[in-house]
Amino acid sequence: MHDLIIRGASLIDGLGGAPKTADLAVKDGRINEIGAVSGPARETVDAAGLSLMPGIIDVHTHYDAQLTWDPQCSPSPALGVTTVVIGNCGFGITPNSPDTRDILIKNLSEVEGMSLTALRAGIDWRFDDFGSYLDLLATRGVVPNVAAFACHSSIRVAVLGDEASKRAATDDELDRMAAILRDALDAGAIGFASSTFENHNGFGGLPMPSRLAEESEFERLIDELGSAGHGLFMITAGERTTIDTLTGYSRRSGRPMVYAALLHNSQVPERTRNILSGCRTAQAADVPVYAQVSCQPLSMNFSLDAAYPLYGVDPWGSLPIDDPAALRTALADPEFRAHFRRSLTQPVGGRLFNGDWDRVEVAVCAAHPVYEGNPIPTLAEKAGMDSIDFFFDLALSEDLATVFNAKLLNVDEETVSDILQHPDSLISLSDAGAHLTFFCDAGYGLHLLGHWVRKRGDFEIGEAVRQITRRPAEIYGIRDRGVLTEGAWADMLLFDPGSVGITGIERLHDLPAGQSRLVRRGLGVKGVWVNGTLVHDGVDYRDHTRPPGQVLTKFDA
Repeated sequence: MHDLIIRGASLIDGLGGAPKTADLAVKDGRINEIGAVSGPARETVDAAGLSLMPGIIDVHTHYDAQLTWDPQCSPSPALGVTTVVIGNCGFGITPNSPDTRDILIKNLSEVEGMSLTALRAGIDWRFDDFGSYLDLLATRGVVPNVAAFACHSSIRVAVLGDEASKRAATDDELDRMAAILRDALDAGAIGFASSTFENHNGFGGLPMPSRLAEESEFERLIDELGSAGHGLFMITAGERTTIDTLTGYSRRSGRPMVYAALLHNSQVPERTRNILSGCRTAQAADVPVYAQVSCQPLSMNFSLDAAYPLYGVDPWGSLPIDDPAALRTALADPEFRAHFRRSLTQPVGGRLFNGDWDRVEVAVCAAHPVYEGNPIPTLAEKAGMDSIDFFFDLALSEDLATVFNAKLLNVDEETVSDILQHPDSLISLSDAGAHLTFFCDAGYGLHLLGHWVRKRGDFEIGEAVRQITRRPAEIYGIRDRGVLTEGAWADMLLFDPGSVGITGIERLHDLPAGQSRLVRRGLGVKGVWVNGTLVHDGVDYRDHTRPPGQVLTKFDA
């Protein structure tokens, strides 16, 4: 007796080949037969005319906090995702103590655009270290499979407390951090994650803790990966962290390195080419270094009291963002504006915004609704002003309530197409669970299938599926997932290839304490299974006595 038979689907196995029509049977959570399946089943799905692929493996998410109140990891499973990796950029909520919890979530609220009110109301703090955090998730249950990085900034806060964002570590503190990382790897961490990205500032404008780490700290902690003999290092890289840096780390530890985030910036067009060239050189020498890329344009909604796209523009980091009156005074100061203007004359490769005002529009303006949808230069010219002064004056006139939309990166599709097809690119960067007031890119896999496969034809369907299933599984050492082969776990997405895609964004008020977030919905999704259990039927989530996901703690070396 099979638990499930899906009959007559066009099977895309995740290995990169052409689809083939076949039946697929599931028993005890795993695929147990593919072909002309016979025999009875507890459930049968007629999938004629539809495509069946492995579930999407999203390796760049930030569901660390949300998972403690929402086992679904909404909206990811509804968008075809069956495995998520959390703790990216080294930002998380473990280890923690009563003295450090507020530091961790204040930083998260700023750097990852999360509601501090929702974090305070929602997080279940029945854990204090990495092992007990994974135990909590396993006890509560998870809908998708979950793997977690040990988080550099969180480890720094555990050891240095309030000083974590202000100074380098002592030798004794390095020893303590290394011990925490070692314990996390023993408990089942998929690796170690960090950030040196200049845009990554925490609460009060201070740098996120990992940005204060000296080179000796990185080397000491990455050595723990080498000693463990498993796991990878991912870093959201600032200008100090190059592909050569990661190549050295990989040679030192013998572990794979993942560079994030590589998005095309038309102001600095050579950056993507140089980084991918560096990855190619490393791979040619059998050094596993990869770059995370996105298949979506990066757009953000923001207001000037939480202007994440501008954080990397000097002197934004020195603004008194926690004092509304002082912030308004600073934004009106001609000296601040002159400094801001000078900074934008010198584009920086890792910076989100480099002065392309044509791509900044007014999204919401209660005082002047006619402005909405218009780019800043157009409005500034009509007002007889330059773009920067118009931008700040408009926001100040509405007490910083004006909402802007910035089309920041990955706008040139021809160049993005080349990046996506580069052999050392890893398509990911959803940031699912983060930046909930700015954007929602959780549906990147459906966008790849709908836009880059069906509409543009840049990928054959088999290769596109491999890029978001088997390829991340192989790089991250995730066992028996990302493929439709006999014996693999039955993580699956059934979809209509003629309509697959994602909707535009919509706002929901369903976070703890009634806080809001932006979400997108899937198009053409007909079913999503995790370990052989249907979790979303294409319309809504299914209820389960016990969520079917697994907390993953064992990985291929």
